[in-house]
Amino acid sequence: MKPLVKILQFVRPYSARLLGAFLALFVISVAQLSVPTIIRNVIDTGLLQGERSYMLNAGLLILGIGIIRAIASTFGRFQSETLSMRFAYDLRNRLFEHIQQQSFTYHDHAQTGQLMSRCTEDIRSMQAFIGSGMIELLQVVIMILGALILMLNENPQLTGIAMLPLIPLLLLAADFGRRVSRLFYAIDSALGDLSSRLQENVIGVQVVRAFAREDHEIARFDQDNRRLYDARIHVITEWSRIMPTTMMLVSLSTILLLWYGGNMVLEGTLTVGQVVQFNSYMLLIALPARQLTWYINMAGEAAAGARRTTEILDHEPEIVSPPDAIPADNIQGKVTFRDVTFTYSNEKTPALSDINFTVRPNQVIGLIGHTGSGKTSLVNLIPRFYEAQQGEVLIDGRRVQEYDLQSLRRQIGYVLQTTLLFSTTIAENIAFGRPGTSLDEVIAAAKAARAHEFISKFPKGYETLVGERGITLSGGQRQRMAIARALLIDPRILILDDSTSSVDTETEHLIQQALQELMRGRTTFIIAQRISSIRNADRALVFDQGRIVEQGVHEELITRGGLYAEIYTLQHQQQAQAQAEIDSLHRESGADHD
Repeated sequence: MKPLVKILQFVRPYSARLLGAFLALFVISVAQLSVPTIIRNVIDTGLLQGERSYMLNAGLLILGIGIIRAIASTFGRFQSETLSMRFAYDLRNRLFEHIQQQSFTYHDHAQTGQLMSRCTEDIRSMQAFIGSGMIELLQVVIMILGALILMLNENPQLTGIAMLPLIPLLLLAADFGRRVSRLFYAIDSALGDLSSRLQENVIGVQVVRAFAREDHEIARFDQDNRRLYDARIHVITEWSRIMPTTMMLVSLSTILLLWYGGNMVLEGTLTVGQVVQFNSYMLLIALPARQLTWYINMAGEAAAGARRTTEILDHEPEIVSPPDAIPADNIQGKVTFRDVTFTYSNEKTPALSDINFTVRPNQVIGLIGHTGSGKTSLVNLIPRFYEAQQGEVLIDGRRVQEYDLQSLRRQIGYVLQTTLLFSTTIAENIAFGRPGTSLDEVIAAAKAARAHEFISKFPKGYETLVGERGITLSGGQRQRMAIARALLIDPRILILDDSTSSVDTETEHLIQQALQELMRGRTTFIIAQRISSIRNADRALVFDQGRIVEQGVHEELITRGGLYAEIYTLQHQQQAQAQAEIDSLHRESGADHD
């Protein structure tokens, strides 16, 4: 329950509402506990002594108590429900904010479905407990203690007899409370896995269909769904075992009360009204006692959700701005790597080893090498997506750790091979890095990116809604929108990650024109698979197994006969072979036509 207590800090800003709910609960409890005494006096005085006016007054008094209870219940319910909604609102925002602040290392290992489950289902369970379960559980405690005190004051002997079966009930409830949080943690984890499976398949539905793997994926989903089903059945089984025992013990308590109380009436040591009064107290205890396991069930579910939520909140972001951070608004764009070695979390082999080079402002640097050679890992260190374990990355002579993180990243523009667009308008996607930008500025950026022409052809133009992940646009259109988005933030450092590898020749030409506009006056890193993309770069860095094995201009690297020359020769041969095959097909087509 410790994580749940920790999470309750989000209730503090609304302590007035919490106090109001508790006061309403106290009024309701006092009103309920006063009724058995009134009933006893009605029987012993009104009925047995024929005091009709007393019975009338007692009836009016009970009616007044009922009205007070109704008003207090409505007020308390409103306070507790609004409190729970504010709690969920604040916690959900705090959780999302904390996830946004986590480093790439965290997201490399976190499952999207698990994060979604913690932001929704786990918070829902805590909200339900705070909105009703916590108040109801407290009412159970007040009613049991209040009734017990009043019963002891009337007749300690009969109280001890009547309460005897409730002792094992409380022990059973305590044991169930210790186990239920662990059971619900298993449910929440299974639900997170199921959400991850669903999210992964929705995103990859085209791949699943293309390889006709629907049955396989259905079986995998069924397996995760079965885990969730089994976890829930386990909780229901445990709960169904304790509920009959609870009801039996409460019934046994009532039987003992009536048996011993009836004998005391016959012996003249107890009045009929007192027996009815005791039975009324037991009824006030019985219902909450039967519900005690249900409220503990809610508390356990909330505690499991709180545990999963605090696992995120307790994970401090690994990459943050220093207290005396320097704004990066006026950087020139000089980038230096000095003896940099970097290894991904849970990996033994370094992704980068002993990296040393300097890039002057406005230079264009090409990065080439085989897949997995370290090109993307290198550029990810510049905006501090990851931190190097050894060495330093510097911008304008200062370590990147000295800059304000948000300010630094606003000075670095990205155009990736796979462009992510959001489910909003085209204008809002282009202005994503500069919210509040005027439409004229958005259009100017789109024109420079060679995107204005196709955007204008849409019926709603820049107000056209983009489908999820930009699925309604072609690859070339998404790339040009990404270039416009980068142009609009006017970064000093630009990173192009194989931006033209998956488009046709005509679209590539348009994108290359847009990139030339984008690169003007900026320090640019171009990650490329094809040498043609970096042929005109000021310098090329050749990577192999995490090391820079060559660097220089195109002609110089060709004459050296190293890895760069090998890649160039291989690509040249592949291009010549492809062209020969095309020419052959054309000749065959012409012969068939003749």
